[in-house]
Amino acid sequence: MKPLSHWLQFLFVVCLSVVLTIPQYALAQNHVVPLSEIQKDVAAASSTREKQVAQLENFFSSPQASRAMKSAHVTYQQVDNAVQQLSDDDLARLSARSENAQKDFAAGNISNRDLLIIVLGILALVLIIVAVR
Repeated sequence: MKPLSHWLQFLFVVCLSVVLTIPQYALAQNHVVPLSEIQKDVAAASSTREKQVAQLENFFSSPQASRAMKSAHVTYQQVDNAVQQLSDDDLARLSARSENAQKDFAAGNISNRDLLIIVLGILALVLIIVAVR
């Protein structure tokens, strides 16, 4: 009985030493995201955010938006600072809304007065979102 238990102990030690000598990263390589993929994702997110900020800046620099901000006693700098503080989700939603409003106005689907109301609404949302944070 003793020789069998010695062999089992020997096999256990050999198996344990093999498991402990295998590098951990070799076992987990299928689950690690390559650095190049992370860099691409970050660059894409940054590019998307820049486009959305540019869209809102374009929207708020229009003559209608300037009049709306003036009537609300808000400066362009305040709006620009607030836009920079928006989360990615809020920025995406407001950018899409402003783009739709500009397209509708250019197509003649909404009047100048309606666009002014939309500008004030989006301006209020931007300022409220930033103030809540």
